[in-house]
Amino acid sequence: MTEKLQHQHYIINKPYGYLSQFVNNQTKRNNKKLLGELHSFPEGTMAIGRLDETSEGLLFLTTDGKTSEYIRSNKVEKEYYAQVDGIITEEAIERLNNGVEIGFEGDKYQTKPCKASIIKEFPDFPERSKKIRDERHGPTSWVSITLREGKFRQVRKMTAVVGFPTLRLVRTRIGEVLLDTMNSGEVIEVDGFNV
Repeated sequence: MTEKLQHQHYIINKPYGYLSQFVNNQTKRNNKKLLGELHSFPEGTMAIGRLDETSEGLLFLTTDGKTSEYIRSNKVEKEYYAQVDGIITEEAIERLNNGVEIGFEGDKYQTKPCKASIIKEFPDFPERSKKIRDERHGPTSWVSITLREGKFRQVRKMTAVVGFPTLRLVRTRIGEVLLDTMNSGEVIEVDGFNV
């Protein structure tokens, strides 16, 4: 009788400037940082969903495709904190909550209603490796956006559509799992994801 393969799962705080992948399959990206530089992951490890190169925060990795499929589904909420250009208005928040039209794969896409709110106290995230522009270029504000979908660069497109482009984007929660006090680049191996 063959022994059942034990899957491995990880929670990481993806730093700014890393691609959410392990293999560099594009010749023009030879100098890009990949997740494998953060930890020695087993063969077959995959990122569950992605954070683009300039986004940071909570990312799950697993060797289990079924787990990946479930977490990427609309059954699991993902919360993002976005630092935006300008002082975001209640009107813009309302538009985000109701769903906005963004471009996706050459077409128009209407985002599903979500939970958006202004963050009154700026979050205490570690300094980013590439500095965000300073106050001389005008004020910034923070917004929390919780989605059950994840189109390519969705949060950035949503804030831009309502007139407040994203300057910094950090995923802070997946289901019940919080980024909390994880350091940038920190990797935690877990038995599974309690989402």
